[in-house]
Amino acid sequence: MGDPRKIRKSYSTPSHPWQKTRIEEESVLTKKYALKNKKEIWKMSSILKDFKNQAKKLGSVVSKQGEKEKELLLKRLISTSLLKEGDKTDSILILKIESIMERRLQAIVYNKGMARSMKQARQFITHRHIKVNNKVISSPSYLVSISEEDKIKFKDKSSLADPENPERKILKVVESKKEKKEETKKTKKKSMSKNGKR
Repeated sequence: MGDPRKIRKSYSTPSHPWQKTRIEEESVLTKKYALKNKKEIWKMSSILKDFKNQAKKLGSVVSKQGEKEKELLLKRLISTSLLKEGDKTDSILILKIESIMERRLQAIVYNKGMARSMKQARQFITHRHIKVNNKVISSPSYLVSISEEDKIKFKDKSSLADPENPERKILKVVESKKEKKEETKKTKKKSMSKNGKR
């Protein structure tokens, strides 16, 4: 017969399907973060909405239990680098979708220089080449905590674990090109500032 439980969505869809500004914003996010579909944006925005709703509820509560819940919520958001130490519950309401998108495993793998592009980062994760804290994670939307950030590596048995892998060599070339560009920019700025002083 199958599972009798009703399977509910873990995210909320937009209230109206044809909103020009929202569609444009979502298309920018899908290109920037190389997402499979807009469902991934809706999932992340639902998580963010939950945090904001919790912050709104706890803002009016004045009790020991309320204070404990505030502390736990802040600790959770600080651990995922969505908030900084010393931030209050009001700062949760200012958070944008980009802040949570940057904490996804796909974005962090790319930002760490383990992949040439967001698409390649997604491919490495879905093909089970990446491990986080000695666990293979195949979900690009996995939210990485600060403690786990330095524990992101290629799987030991993966071909990408070898530094002589052609893909790794290409990455080194790309990184060196980026470094050279940054150096030229810095030298140009220095020369411009010296000329301006004269």
